[in-house]
Amino acid sequence: MESYLAELNDAQRAPVLQKDGAMIVIAGAGSGKTRVLTYRIAYLMSQGVDAFNILSLTFTNKAAREMKTRIAKIVGNSEAKNLWMGTFHSIFAKMLRFEADKLGYPSNFTIYDTQDSQRLISSIIKEMGLDKDVYKYKQVYSRISSYKNSLITVKAYFQNAELQEADAMSKKPRLGDIYQQYVDRCFKAGAMDFDDLLLKTNELLNRFPEVLQKYQNRFRYILVDEYQDTNHSQYLIVKALSDKFQNICVVGDDAQSIYAFRGANINNILNFQKDYDNVQMYRLEQNYRSTKNIVEAANSVIEKNKTKLDKVVWTANDDGPKIVVNRLLTDGEEGRFVAGSIFENKMEHQMKNGDFAILYRTNAQSRAMEDALRKKDIPYRIYGGLSFYQRKEIKDVLSYLRLIINPKDEEALKRVINYPARGIGQTTIDKLTIAANHYKRSIYEVIENLDRIDLKINRGTMAKLENFVNMLKSFQIMNETSDAFTVAETVAKKTGLLQELKKDATPEGIARIENIEELLNGIRDFVEGQRELADATGSLTEFLEDVALATDMDKDTGDDDRVALMTIHLAKGLEFPFVYIVGMEEDLFPSAMSMNTRSELEEERRLFYVALTRAEKKAYLTYTQSRYRWGKLVDAEPSRFIEEIDDKFLDLMVPQDDYKYKPLIDTDIFGEVDKSKFRQKKPSNGTPPPSHKPTDEQLRKLRKLRPATSPESSTSNEPAVQLEAGNEVEHMRFGKGKVLSIEGVGQDKKAEINFENGGIKKLLLKFAKLKVLS
Repeated sequence: MESYLAELNDAQRAPVLQKDGAMIVIAGAGSGKTRVLTYRIAYLMSQGVDAFNILSLTFTNKAAREMKTRIAKIVGNSEAKNLWMGTFHSIFAKMLRFEADKLGYPSNFTIYDTQDSQRLISSIIKEMGLDKDVYKYKQVYSRISSYKNSLITVKAYFQNAELQEADAMSKKPRLGDIYQQYVDRCFKAGAMDFDDLLLKTNELLNRFPEVLQKYQNRFRYILVDEYQDTNHSQYLIVKALSDKFQNICVVGDDAQSIYAFRGANINNILNFQKDYDNVQMYRLEQNYRSTKNIVEAANSVIEKNKTKLDKVVWTANDDGPKIVVNRLLTDGEEGRFVAGSIFENKMEHQMKNGDFAILYRTNAQSRAMEDALRKKDIPYRIYGGLSFYQRKEIKDVLSYLRLIINPKDEEALKRVINYPARGIGQTTIDKLTIAANHYKRSIYEVIENLDRIDLKINRGTMAKLENFVNMLKSFQIMNETSDAFTVAETVAKKTGLLQELKKDATPEGIARIENIEELLNGIRDFVEGQRELADATGSLTEFLEDVALATDMDKDTGDDDRVALMTIHLAKGLEFPFVYIVGMEEDLFPSAMSMNTRSELEEERRLFYVALTRAEKKAYLTYTQSRYRWGKLVDAEPSRFIEEIDDKFLDLMVPQDDYKYKPLIDTDIFGEVDKSKFRQKKPSNGTPPPSHKPTDEQLRKLRKLRPATSPESSTSNEPAVQLEAGNEVEHMRFGKGKVLSIEGVGQDKKAEINFENGGIKKLLLKFAKLKVLS
């Protein structure tokens, strides 16, 4: 047996060893699905399958890189390079570059990101004279995106009376016209958006049978990761490519299908056995990631869903601590609890910042967490915020680079034609845009032919436009013989971008220059990395495609030791020793916008399942009694998902009934008060003061929550262990040691201890689990 196969358990080995036919692997959270996919590819290659005949589709570039690295260790680097492995979008972009001419596109077509697409739609709405408050460009973009992912082309839209009627009812009767204009403008600019990469691949495979046959014969073995997250467009591509040989292996978990809002169709995985002949089903049910308490708590929630495939996830790991559920008064207090708990866990367990993640349902919840972490001086990183490549100064440089490859790219041209300022005003740009639309040409082509078109532009402006085009042409000539870094460095200097930014000496201005420097560093790294790949050149085209298809999760910041803050959707596929799921309240999680139907509620429950199963050692759930929503303080009630977890897996906490301030100074310095000097007032016979204890109904709702036993709820000022220098002690993790010194008072008392195995450690006594030996 190959040595790597010995690393698999029996359930994992079975799908790896099946060479031919259709198969589905239902892989529970933390069950080693990536290892199965990786080793299956290695095994196929060891059985004589050519790497060129294998297609592996993933959902992140990061996952593809990790798998390729693992495969290279088994089969060798040169063979691993020949695999077609990557995200749906990156693989199909590569395919489209080879076949673009059949669809009337240049092979160097630009890939518009969301911001480019939204800017173009905004321009179209303005040019058509439509009310921007009715036709909100982000909503229009989202609608067009959903049409494309459902394979509703412009032609199909105008043939569908129901769709047109629905848009008319929502007071957007011109939406079809905007869609038509958007598609035409993208085509004219030689650009595809993200959704086109799938739509055009479907068009290619369906309109050109010879192209379909070519790729069917090439990709004789197809593997798809996270199959439950595929949308209709992706499903049809995979079905078409795999139809001839039916050697398809899909891996996924219906319990982790959480992307319905962007078109993912859970039925793709639920109905897989109906789509192919003689499908073999395998189940990976052993969770290697999480403790028994976390796995079984997650199971007790997800079993409430009616739409699911049968499986029982289990683990041989330790029971581990129970899941802590904590009720706080406000989101500010929630942030302080989480930050304080992270600080204490770091001290007690000697953990790194990168071992902690804070997950939330909406991005807005990050503010209170950030405030609390900053006050504790705990470094953190927010995922899913403004991407590095979306910053203005970076987009400006990238727009110049995009124009070198594709001068028809209108969004890039409009962005930089007068930045840095070169005397080409908005009036001139409007005239050029009108002419371009009239002649059905790009703005660049109009500028190239200004001597043949009278646009009533004065000679001075014409000269500036001519200089702009000549500058771009000089970059294009340079690009023919130079790598991406050399071209980008020249662009940053010759366009005047760097000089423009240097005029701003504020910290923000300096940060922008540093960002451009970081971009150039990134391009240099990319060029170096491409030298290792068989079919890569390190060209500008390759770099721009890599950037266009990158996601926030794919980038390596170089500093991993930070607490991770992200929405639960972004956390999928990740794991952390300690996970805090905050905002566990009705109408927040589950979201008020996702409780209209059973299927929506079941997706929210799957989302909670994903959040809980990110935790390896310990999970915390927090909720507040009141929270600001849209500027108003509203009462909150605990999420139903807390109710759905079996009690035996929970450590339920509630603050002590009586609030007690923890003094920061020793109260002994004030001495005793002689009360006899004051005349005592007799208590009145009126009604007693109101009790702040919860009512029976509240207690029932809180499911008999008991008072917190955590360090926060302790009212003692002294740590449990009383030590002196010279004491011999024993620690569960570090073994025996000798106390060197004691410092601090009360809750902050620390001991410096020389451990036989762990060396010298400084421990907070209120958390240190020490046994005094002498």
